[in-house]
Amino acid sequence: MAAWTGSAQAIEPIKIGAVLSVTGPASLLGDPEAKVLKMYSDQLNKDGGVLGRKIELIVYDDEGKADKTTTLVKRLIESDNVDLIIGPTLTGNTMAAIPLAERAEIPLISIAGGGVIVEPVKKWIFKTPHTDKMATEKVFLDMKKRGITNIALIYGNDGYGKSASTATKELAPLHGMTILADETYFASDADMTPQLTKIKNTPGVQAIFNLGFGQSAAVVTKNAKQLNMGLPYYESHGVNSKNFIQLAGIDATEGVRLPASAVLVAEALPADDPQKTVTMKFKTETEAAFKTEVSTYGGHAYDALQIALTAISRAGSVDKHKVRDEIERTSGYVGTSGIVSMSPGNHLGLNLNSLKLLEIKNGQWSLVQ
Repeated sequence: MAAWTGSAQAIEPIKIGAVLSVTGPASLLGDPEAKVLKMYSDQLNKDGGVLGRKIELIVYDDEGKADKTTTLVKRLIESDNVDLIIGPTLTGNTMAAIPLAERAEIPLISIAGGGVIVEPVKKWIFKTPHTDKMATEKVFLDMKKRGITNIALIYGNDGYGKSASTATKELAPLHGMTILADETYFASDADMTPQLTKIKNTPGVQAIFNLGFGQSAAVVTKNAKQLNMGLPYYESHGVNSKNFIQLAGIDATEGVRLPASAVLVAEALPADDPQKTVTMKFKTETEAAFKTEVSTYGGHAYDALQIALTAISRAGSVDKHKVRDEIERTSGYVGTSGIVSMSPGNHLGLNLNSLKLLEIKNGQWSLVQ
């Protein structure tokens, strides 16, 4: 790799590696993540980089495939000699990458939703999005306000779906919820009406909760509308993208409620909200650059990059042990997802209050709470 040249000698760049699902069924997540990492790395380089060193961003596309993730993570570690890894996009892919990062003792900041990534805490592993458990808690609190206690669960047969459904089933009795129907689907399924028909024929169901992401979640939502389910419908935080609304359709998503980061409703935040300035700046900059509406997932990547580079700056080097320790010391970082304060026992550092509950109205996000 070419080094950046200083006045006296060559100065090696800071190498940030990323494995993202830029294409494939999770491209709604991975594509904006890749764009955001490049945009802000380029911007930082124009401003002089970090510690007087340029940032060399190396991004690989795993296409949403866990087996490809392991190959690419190995390449980042063994061939590219990166200093830190951001990603992967998906929970299952992150779980496949974790043993490699731990063995190499290299910091990895995941941008996937599954709580299993950091619960229990793993020395070299961190994440930026709220966990699936937090998303479910936000949904259950809203259901209780609406008098809903009997629900149908439907979720993807993938890493995120398995992690999220496990968390949801554990939380259900604690929130007075009873799961009357339990259905699964594969990302490759083009029609989920058989599963939804079973739910429709289950007596007593008061609401549907879909734990999915990307294109498959949009198919479930569209099929539910086609079947005229007539029930309150909730999504997880895996569909926080306008592309989801476009894929499922405005009619199908009308009234759908979901947990989401504040960046989607930045304008609706009170002026004194600590996240107001950060989310509005990120929204304005990315929408102008990409000519599309702000992406929650791009925000997760932005937060990961900022946390990583701030830690490197505080460490004064790219020494992996020092950088790992400084990531863990992250305190009061105001990001697109919330205010992050990590510790040896918490490698996420977000609280439930920073997660918002939204409703889709006429194809737009509306803040419920």
